Amino acid sequence: MAYSGGRSLVLAGDIGATKTNLGLFFKGKRRPVSRVIETYPSSESSNIEDIIEIFIKSHSLPITGVCLGVAGPVQNGRCKTTNLPWDINENKIKNRFGFRYVRLMNDLTATAHIIPYLKRDELLVLNRAKIRARRNIALIAPGTGLGEALLVLNKKGEYISVPSEGGHVDFPSKNDTEVGLWRYLRRRYGHVSIERILSGPGLLNIYSWLKDSGRYKEPNWLAKKIREMEPAKAITESALNRRQPLCKKTLDIFVSILGAAAGNLALTGMTTGGVYIGGGIPHKILPKLKGEIFMESFTNKGRFRTLMEKIPVYVILNDKAALLGAAAAAFESRDILYR
Repeated sequence: MAYSGGRSLVLAGDIGATKTNLGLFFKGKRRPVSRVIETYPSSESSNIEDIIEIFIKSHSLPITGVCLGVAGPVQNGRCKTTNLPWDINENKIKNRFGFRYVRLMNDLTATAHIIPYLKRDELLVLNRAKIRARRNIALIAPGTGLGEALLVLNKKGEYISVPSEGGHVDFPSKNDTEVGLWRYLRRRYGHVSIERILSGPGLLNIYSWLKDSGRYKEPNWLAKKIREMEPAKAITESALNRRQPLCKKTLDIFVSILGAAAGNLALTGMTTGGVYIGGGIPHKILPKLKGEIFMESFTNKGRFRTLMEKIPVYVILNDKAALLGAAAAAFESRDILYR
């Protein structure tokens, strides 16, 4: 859809350890509509301001507000990113570019903003339970790191996006196999957070543990592939396309732990309105997520299995959901509500 002059434009951002997406959005009938979106490698810049400057020089349109979703905790308008050496500050961005309104929020909080407005073709159903309107919603997203967020209802029946750093809670091993993984990672890292498993580096951690245990052999072609390309991608491709035993077992364990973590978050937030799975990894392992392992682990909560079976579960297929959510949050902050 082309931009029509006179409409307010907001600059939205999704800042991750691997890439930074920036876009200009105007208010659509139901949710923000993009005018332009650009992607930049995060590691090639020393700060977000330089990326913003490149973007606005290429797209010199009037901007009425800015909202940036950041992979890390945001406190008092500032974020020291978890997996990037950046210190992002609302006031610093305001002062450099003269923006009147700048807001930072956790990237999962931004993604949560857009969940109520996602279309059917932007979702893959993993558990086709009855949709319960106006109930709490959970979001869990494995990528370079692990993010979590909740959507809870206020007294007016409106959703509030609640930030979380749940990816850094302790890894709750649930069987002897996972206890062995926990011991291996504890020797390596000391504290074992769930992000040490449910992330791109986490896939490599599971793989390394299985390989070092001696139970699985690593063929030379696979070792070469892991050295020469991004390890998580090498592992998932080898598991899905070649059914390589070591990689297949790695992915099975990853999906089982992801299912358990998603179920834990659902119970914590009593999110009977649904659980949504985002992040960069789920898109790449959809055949495995559609199998039995994920939902069996998700529902395996003892006396609460029946409750878990009634919770809808979806994978978010729109890879710009965090960017859309940041744009929605910017408009909401300017008292423009989407209904």
